Amino acid sequence: MNRTADLHRIVFLSVPESLRGQIESEETGSGKTFSIDPAIPIPVELAPGETDLDLEQLSWEMILSGMIRVIGENPDGEDADYYRRFVLSVKPAILRELTEAALLKAGNGDYDLALEILDALSGLFPHTPEVLLNRALVRENRADALARSGREDEAERENAAAEEVYQRVLSLNPPYPNGLFNAAFFFMKRRCFARARDCFSAYIPLADNPEKREKAGALLREIEIHGLDDEEFRDAYDFISRGEEEAGLLLIRSFLERHYDVWNGWFLLGWALRRLGRWADGAASFGKALELGGDTSDTRNELAICLMELGDYRAARRELEAALRTDPENSKIISNLGVLALKSGDNGEAAGFFRTVLELTPGDPLAKEYLDRLEA
Repeated sequence: MNRTADLHRIVFLSVPESLRGQIESEETGSGKTFSIDPAIPIPVELAPGETDLDLEQLSWEMILSGMIRVIGENPDGEDADYYRRFVLSVKPAILRELTEAALLKAGNGDYDLALEILDALSGLFPHTPEVLLNRALVRENRADALARSGREDEAERENAAAEEVYQRVLSLNPPYPNGLFNAAFFFMKRRCFARARDCFSAYIPLADNPEKREKAGALLREIEIHGLDDEEFRDAYDFISRGEEEAGLLLIRSFLERHYDVWNGWFLLGWALRRLGRWADGAASFGKALELGGDTSDTRNELAICLMELGDYRAARRELEAALRTDPENSKIISNLGVLALKSGDNGEAAGFFRTVLELTPGDPLAKEYLDRLEA
């Protein structure tokens, strides 16, 4: 053993005799070989809890894991490119395999591990745009999960992290069409319609998928027709999301004077009013948004909160159940059904809703607090 690195349980070995020579490479399908350089040490990752390496237990998995760790920590290091070529020679399908693993982990809610895998891929494939885009998508999905569980502050921080990655995607040269398309939807969801417009406009001439091009074109027209790229709309959203509701109200009301029939404007107005505790005005605004075509689970959930605070429990339940039919795994809606059941005096039903929330989003602090109180 030559030296030990204080880096994720990595030890460096002199190249064993059994590895010296050439490895048949399938990287290009051409049957070319990869030559092992005996002067460059082999990094090996120890198993958790181990401090010494048992050479009899040495495996390709330990070697490749060690190389991936070293590359991830220092992608521009002296031997990083050599280790990349080594890994790809032994595992030519590693991009596909690790991408599938990362997306599977994200789909199961293990976002930290998904991002760790994508970090490894970023080191192995530093100029591959798909890796960067998947990182943005995982961040975005985690933000959505946090928002569904009612953890809005955490969701906002995660959305900010996702936006930073999307900015890197958008700075790629040449432009990456799939990145433009997904970034546009991210900004649409964030109600940053001017930025979504720019992404769709850049995507359309590059699109090679007719269905996606048509969808992008339709959404671009909707943004422009309804004036959603209006600066007042954007600034109003920014003010309200930062907790400056009064400033946001002035701007969104000005926007609605010019775009009265745009449901998004009424939703934004209702959102500001609800955050200020102006329940009746908020309910009226969300009702107007529904009337103008904004029949989304978010609109109905927000309307239900206002109705609940006004004491109209029957109407609030109707809106929450309609929202849940549209978005059946939205733990924020289910949690609000639990709160409504509590207000209605049905503690058993409330406990059932909070248990469901914890099944969907384990560790949800609000659901846990309510359930602990009910079961005390």
